[in-house]
Amino acid sequence: MKHVVDTGLPPPKQPFSWAVKGTGALLFTAHGPVRPDGSIDTGPIAQQARLTFANLRAAVQAAGGTLADVTQVLVYMTDVADMPAIDAVYREFFEAPYPNRSSAAVAALVVPGMKIEIVAYAMV
Repeated sequence: MKHVVDTGLPPPKQPFSWAVKGTGALLFTAHGPVRPDGSIDTGPIAQQARLTFANLRAAVQAAGGTLADVTQVLVYMTDVADMPAIDAVYREFFEAPYPNRSSAAVAALVVPGMKIEIVAYAMV
C-alpha cells in the first residue's frame, strides 16, 4: 500500500505526486526547479539545482527523514557541461557518505528552459 506525502510543495500540474512512501520505509520522490508558486525556475543551472535539491529536502523532511536518509539520486540534465555546477550544489546538500548516484544528459525536459530534474529514493 502506498501513502502520498504532503510535502508542502505546490500541486504538480502533471499527474504525479511529489513523494510517495511505500510499505515500510522506502520513499520515492522526483523534483525539478519548482518555485513555491508552482512556476518553474529557468535561470542559471546552479540556481535551478539549488531549488531542486531544496525541494527534495522538503519532501524528505515531510516524510520524517533528512537528506542523510537518501540512498540514491538520479540526475537528469540537459547539458553535460553543467555537471560541475550541479556537483558543487549537490555538495551543499549532501555529505559523505554520499547517496548512490547516476547522472545522464537528456535532449530536453518537459518545460522549456528547465535544465535539471532528479529522482531520489530514501529510507525514512
